[in-house]
Amino acid sequence: MISRIVTSQNVIVIAATLGFLSVAIGAFAAHSLKHVLNHQALLWVDTGVKYQMFHGGIMLILGFALKQWPNWKLIQWAALSFLVGILLFSGSLYIMAATQIKALGMITPIGGLAMLVGWLCLLLGALKQPE
Repeated sequence: MISRIVTSQNVIVIAATLGFLSVAIGAFAAHSLKHVLNHQALLWVDTGVKYQMFHGGIMLILGFALKQWPNWKLIQWAALSFLVGILLFSGSLYIMAATQIKALGMITPIGGLAMLVGWLCLLLGALKQPE
């Protein structure tokens, strides 16, 4: 089932979208929101953008890896874990910055954990993949 959802094309499209959005969100916060958001909120946005861009870039690499090995399950799971991680980690930081609802910070570590799962899947996938 994951093979039908986490395809090379889907991962590359999602990675490109995440990259685009991280630049747009970062620029919008830096230029249009710097006088609206407080310092802490701007730091939350900055952290969210950094993690989103970095993991989106990794997803782009995984998308191209899946072109070569379309049924590499652990890489598919890594890509999915990174996406969930970005949505929860960066998403919670963005919403927290916009709303100042600090209780949303409880979601952020769950996103970080999903990112760690993605890295673990990538590590295990690399160790199991034949040369």
